Amino acid sequence: MRLGYFAMPMHPQGRPWAETLREDREAVILTDRLGFHDAFIGEHLTDRHENITNSLVFLATLVPETSRIRLATGTTNLSHMHPALVAVNSAMFDHLSGGRFILGVSPGALPSDAELLGILGEDRNQIFAEAIDVITGLWEREPPYDIDLPGNRFTVTTASTYNDDVGVGIIGKPLQTPRPEIVGTVVAPFSKGVVAMGARDFHPLSANFLLPQWVATHWPNYVEGKQSAGQTASPADWRVARTVFVADDARVAEAYGRAEASSPYRYYYGKMLGKMRTLGRLGLFKTSREQPDDEITLDGVLRDLVICGTPDSVAEQVLALREQTGDFGELVYAGLDWVDPELARRSMELMATKVMPQVNEALGEDDGPVPEGGESRP
Repeated sequence: MRLGYFAMPMHPQGRPWAETLREDREAVILTDRLGFHDAFIGEHLTDRHENITNSLVFLATLVPETSRIRLATGTTNLSHMHPALVAVNSAMFDHLSGGRFILGVSPGALPSDAELLGILGEDRNQIFAEAIDVITGLWEREPPYDIDLPGNRFTVTTASTYNDDVGVGIIGKPLQTPRPEIVGTVVAPFSKGVVAMGARDFHPLSANFLLPQWVATHWPNYVEGKQSAGQTASPADWRVARTVFVADDARVAEAYGRAEASSPYRYYYGKMLGKMRTLGRLGLFKTSREQPDDEITLDGVLRDLVICGTPDSVAEQVLALREQTGDFGELVYAGLDWVDPELARRSMELMATKVMPQVNEALGEDDGPVPEGGESRP
């Protein structure tokens, strides 16, 4: 089982923007040194607490600071810009990173972002579907491009300006062939979007704020999508994100991971609970669809969604999660604000050097991440 990283970093109001960006960069640099497989970075335009506005721009600053980790948008919100821009900018980034790029995509879920851009009344899921067809089409085709798909609002061509001798009307293609890996974050139980991912050979990443029983609903839909394309689904392609805190001492783990008022995990889920209540999406935190809204409490959410403890305890909880969800290829560690930088770094170190080796030994698989300077494996 691989170890990945996903940050939709939620920072308390009042922290200087430059300071939180430095912290977020430091976290990704640490994941590279610890041997994490990939790092996904989220983006929002109008969120005071999640203040990375463009994940690709943020990740570009990390290309020279990292050497092994794959750098992933998590996500590029496809309703926010023309798909041709996503295609050409992503292709350039793939070259800048030496082929370490993963394109994570979503429609863009935050209503205030949509309002800012004047698309609040638009069907963002439909924009997403149309945009992804244009992006993959541009990567697959040769100039002059002529993408005019039925029902697609984006007509993309350079037919009238293409000149091969001069070298215009031509877009650059990604370094990876036939294209970079495309990953979609899944945030709803029984998501039908996962069926489409399987059919298109995109890979699902199940969100960290979904109960394990709802995460388990994603795999059958992915299998259905792969079968519709005549292919076999591989658990190696499924990523499951979790909110994890590891400490050397069990009491510290419980305090920082759930109980203390200053816990970043408590802050994160307090904000998530408020957002989902406002958006009418408390079902994400419910054990059944019939559960009343007033039964959803912050302490209950923390109990159900935060994995915390010593390395031995966390390894046991990860294996128990896998029993609930079924096999998956990558556990994605959710990055939060570093209220206590020493504890935050230590948690990531223990996850890579203690927890994942135990998990993989129990599974009879590879030993897990290789920290910088460690020996490579056969």
